[in-house]
Amino acid sequence: MKFKILWCAFLLVNAQLLAQETFKGMVMDKNNPKDNLGVFGANVYWLNTNIGTTTNEKGWFEIPYKPTYKKLVISFVGYKTDTIEIKNLKPIHHFITEENTLDEIAISARKQATSKSFLQTQNVFTVNSEELLKAACCNLAESFETNPSIDVNFSDALTGTRQIQMLGLNSPYLLIAQENIPMVRGASQVYGLTFTPGTWVESIQITKGAGSVVNGFESISGQINAELVKPYSDNKFFINGYGNRNGRLELNTHFNQKLNEKWQTGLYAHGDLRSQKFDNNGDGFLDAPLAEQINVMNRWQFTNNETGWVSFLNFRFLNDRKQTGQLNFNPDVDKGSTTIWGSEIKTKRFDFSAKVGYVFPELPFQSMGLQIAYSNHNQDSYFGLRNYDIKHESVYANYIFNSIIGDTRHKFKTGLSFTYDDYKELVETTNFDRDENSIGAFFEYAYDNTENFSLTAGLRLDRHNLLGTFLTPRLHLRYVPWEKGVLRASIGRGKRSANIFAENQQLFASSRQIAIQSTGGNIYGLDPEIAWNYGVSFLQGFRLFNRKGDVTIDYYQTNFENQVVVDWENPQEISFYNLTGSSIANSFQIEINYEPIKRFNIRTAYKFFDVSTDYISGNLAKPLQPKHRYFANASFETKKSDNGSQWKFDTTYNFIGTQRLPNTSSNPIALQLPSYTKGYSLLNAQITKVFSDKFEVYIGGENITNVQQENPILGSENPFGANFDSTIVYAPIFGSAYYAGFRFKID
Repeated sequence: MKFKILWCAFLLVNAQLLAQETFKGMVMDKNNPKDNLGVFGANVYWLNTNIGTTTNEKGWFEIPYKPTYKKLVISFVGYKTDTIEIKNLKPIHHFITEENTLDEIAISARKQATSKSFLQTQNVFTVNSEELLKAACCNLAESFETNPSIDVNFSDALTGTRQIQMLGLNSPYLLIAQENIPMVRGASQVYGLTFTPGTWVESIQITKGAGSVVNGFESISGQINAELVKPYSDNKFFINGYGNRNGRLELNTHFNQKLNEKWQTGLYAHGDLRSQKFDNNGDGFLDAPLAEQINVMNRWQFTNNETGWVSFLNFRFLNDRKQTGQLNFNPDVDKGSTTIWGSEIKTKRFDFSAKVGYVFPELPFQSMGLQIAYSNHNQDSYFGLRNYDIKHESVYANYIFNSIIGDTRHKFKTGLSFTYDDYKELVETTNFDRDENSIGAFFEYAYDNTENFSLTAGLRLDRHNLLGTFLTPRLHLRYVPWEKGVLRASIGRGKRSANIFAENQQLFASSRQIAIQSTGGNIYGLDPEIAWNYGVSFLQGFRLFNRKGDVTIDYYQTNFENQVVVDWENPQEISFYNLTGSSIANSFQIEINYEPIKRFNIRTAYKFFDVSTDYISGNLAKPLQPKHRYFANASFETKKSDNGSQWKFDTTYNFIGTQRLPNTSSNPIALQLPSYTKGYSLLNAQITKVFSDKFEVYIGGENITNVQQENPILGSENPFGANFDSTIVYAPIFGSAYYAGFRFKID
């Protein structure tokens, strides 16, 4: 009988235990969000009960639950004790904060407009929206005026297009991405940077040297990644108006709406117009093109913190039109005639991209993501009597898996990628159609001893239908020899197919004949470009008169195994041929940042470039590439008042040294240029008056020193003659340009 009673009691207790519900969660350190490390040994208990537990070595806990338990207490030695209200059984991820961490310090700290990391292995620095607002940042191509690492030049004397360079090499050798999805490539190489309005950009990450194998094999001299504003963090409403002296008008609007706890959406619209004609230098040609652009993007964001899923969807449509040439050119009458020279460039583009990410709830250091992008780029253009049309349809997919090996000191990324590019290209009367596709696999290992050493080593294997099967190795090292001193080194290989016409469209605005010296390669009869990039960088932080500063010294070399040489040395011809011999780009830069007084920042830099190539005519320095550049930027802002008002002042100075000009000795004497240009200085400035957290106005000037290149268009009096050439541009065409604008926002 006693046995039966004991057995029944045992069964009853077990039934109650089995029926009892449990609550799960994870406790993490707020000061270490990078690795998402769980806190081991934290105390977890229900308020006003003796029901409690502790977290395991991964930071997870499991505690009995009853509907009457409403408040959960989490405590740990040295950390604030938190009490959390629990409404259901969904697992939680909770960050605890150190006891001596003061929220007031975080709130009053001023966000730096640019930041260099002492912790990242790669040589990366970030430019945020505060820095972009210091200049007339109308699009991504104009976002680097206050940055010494990126050089901005004009590609020709007609279209007003700005081209960027880094480490002495043009933008085709950079991987330009939008939220880590390759964006400016192929048909969009020349004008693509102008297709992203500046107000859409939240921040820009600039990586010098070989990039990550995760993002592909094409990067050679570096990577620029633009992060766009997010619907959940951007203003609910934003409008920006802008106008300048050369007739350019712009309007940008943002509309963001939270649909529910998981979905947010944003609609972003951009329009610009330039309808006024200017010919300040009297050569009969427009100094800046007539232009119209409509650019609309719809952005969706999904976030589910309970399950670990995050995703973004982007839809974008662009319609861009440019007209340039002689002042009296009328495309309805003069197109295709030899009466008046003119040009039109019409581009329609549709983009779609999706990013889906998942963080494993019980393994926060482990995640996976999928990136998918599609674009359809259609450009119809003519330059005088020369037609150039290109249609580029592109598909991109990249799957990435992140995890650790043993512990978070050893991390890895691995995955698969796929690209497809369909080119339909008409050059005058010749078709250069082709399809390119590749599939690749990559693995990247990262080690960080959390003290003074880290490395990132990556390798990818790709199979490309025209470039063959090849390996891409990349290695980055970081060492901290002493406090606030960081030494970095990198080496990496890149390979790419040169889109010789899309990347050199300025050639069509000349009378140069096109010569391709084919060697039987698969793309235009030429071989792919292959280069190794080597670099070292040293960053030292310091305090002078109790004020922070830092100095950075960089040296990088790009050495080409093969390059498609673009030869402008014959003024009647442009030649494309494979490199025979040597092509090396050496880049040295020293940069100093210092804040001598509160809210006053100074940034100075000196750059030296030694870029040379073996041409058919011999080894020559790269044309239109200054060996010496000096940069200085000073910014100051007054203390923000209680209502949010303040003044902001910014000035940027650039000295551009002498540049070698392409050979023009076979031209008539009147159309011959000297071998080298003279150096010149440029000065930009902007003043912003912030009236409140919602409204501000700004005025500024570009090229205040009014530098103008003399005779930028050779043979302008006879544009259909044998010596017409608008490609040799080394200085501004327009002269001084003053502007004004406003910004209004509702949080």
